[in-house]
Amino acid sequence: MELRHLKYFVAVVEQQSFTKAAEKLFIAQPPLSRQIQNLEYELGIQLFERGSRPLVTTEAGHFFYQHALHLLSQADELKLMTRRIGVIDRTITLSFVGSLLFGYLSKIIFLFKQRNEHLKIELVEMSSVEQIQALKDGRIDIGFGRVDIPDPAIKRIHLREEPLVIAIHAGHPLAHFKEGIFLKDLVEEDLIFYPKNDQINFSTQVHELFSQQGLTPQHVRYVREMALACGFAAAGDGIVIVPKSAENIHLTNLKFIPILDENALSHVVMAVRDIECTDDIQAFFDCIYQVYDLEGIAYQRLDV
Repeated sequence: MELRHLKYFVAVVEQQSFTKAAEKLFIAQPPLSRQIQNLEYELGIQLFERGSRPLVTTEAGHFFYQHALHLLSQADELKLMTRRIGVIDRTITLSFVGSLLFGYLSKIIFLFKQRNEHLKIELVEMSSVEQIQALKDGRIDIGFGRVDIPDPAIKRIHLREEPLVIAIHAGHPLAHFKEGIFLKDLVEEDLIFYPKNDQINFSTQVHELFSQQGLTPQHVRYVREMALACGFAAAGDGIVIVPKSAENIHLTNLKFIPILDENALSHVVMAVRDIECTDDIQAFFDCIYQVYDLEGIAYQRLDV
């Protein structure tokens, strides 16, 4: 007697029909009937009342059904416990650029944690450039950034495009343009770019956006990260170009105005080692799209 025989028997009892049970089990009816007959032969008893419609178990069949449920439940519990032991010492390390936590990444990570309670998950903030080397060194398993950096050892997945907006003090004249402004309207303004380092980063992308329009910002200064830049803007000390998800930063007198240029977009990019696609990575990938679906976020689904 094997566990599959118990599963077959339980399905027939619960469906009260060989035909319906076969459909539920995705097998043909004749093999299912033979398996039940073999089970009855092995037990030396009749499990179903012959000719009953719908099917009814005999007294012995009912007794066997109750204990079969118990055994199947124990088997499932054993399988789950064994899996937990197998993953308890496993760690998956996720890296991200800080601005992404103001968007949907925090929800995605939370969902992944809920589904993998016995998997150790470590979070590390890194720039997009740092993530590439960390992936190749095996220090992280997944990276999330806004800059697409080509590398033959790394597979990059474009998850979605996020519109850009400006963060500005409510008293600034441009704050009255609620429908939006164009990049050309910002050329003479005091702009704050971030982050402040020599790597290819988000500020590099913003400079390129202006360059594509044949524009050169005249007054630019740099700060360490987005939240600090928004703090300056809330104090009336400059304007910041940020992804739309930065609207989750709530500061007094800080307003967000859309940028109307078509190319004013920020890419959200996921990076993994090109030769690797573990079940953990695929599971995380599935969480991404579940959150996007729930939030109504437009995206083009790709597989790792």
